[in-house]
Amino acid sequence: MQLMLALLLSLSVGMMMAIMLTKLDVAQKLGDKNFASFCVITLVFHVSALVLISFFLRQHQVTWSEAFGFWRRDRLRAVALAILLAIVILPVAWILGELSVRVLTVLDIKYEVQQPVQTLKAMVSWGQRAAFGVIAMGLAPVVEEFVFRGIIYPCVKQLGYPRIALWGTSLFFALTHFNLMTFVPLTILAVALTLLYEATDTLLAPIVTHSLFNAANYYWLLWQQAAVPGN
Repeated sequence: MQLMLALLLSLSVGMMMAIMLTKLDVAQKLGDKNFASFCVITLVFHVSALVLISFFLRQHQVTWSEAFGFWRRDRLRAVALAILLAIVILPVAWILGELSVRVLTVLDIKYEVQQPVQTLKAMVSWGQRAAFGVIAMGLAPVVEEFVFRGIIYPCVKQLGYPRIALWGTSLFFALTHFNLMTFVPLTILAVALTLLYEATDTLLAPIVTHSLFNAANYYWLLWQQAAVPGN
């Protein structure tokens, strides 16, 4: 519980620092306000999460491999299942995203594209796009899986509430992305990642699926930008 509160605090600190950065026009001097704010929020949360998890594991005298199942010998099977799930879940998530947009439009509920997507679309430098890709495909999937599937899910499950652990963690995962358009597809993605973790007993599997999911969306957005004249 203390670890979860500390992780939420680190996310809040990252958001406050980004707001201060914008207010003081420091980000403007760095070249791009959206990109700088994105980097601050992302790095503060993800780096502090890794530090907190490391401290938590050290307190309990558990290694990363023992805690998250990296020691398992059937890692190739786990990776194969992860790739298969990524292939299946991608079209499902895209269809659910389109349906979400249509429902929100019919209900006349205002929505906007996810902030990281807006940030990527605003980038003109390939250096910035590469940095965004490293975060989206490398850092974010690893840390988010440690936090949601590796820490929060088993903690709630061990309290005797497996269904709440599954759906509560998945809903919380979707909520932390602060976007109506992606809420349903991200919830389903999180459920699938949790079930994959249960099936393989190693966090490596959901990390691979999550990374491939982000990679597919990242390259799809880049392809869309390249198809627009002037980009």
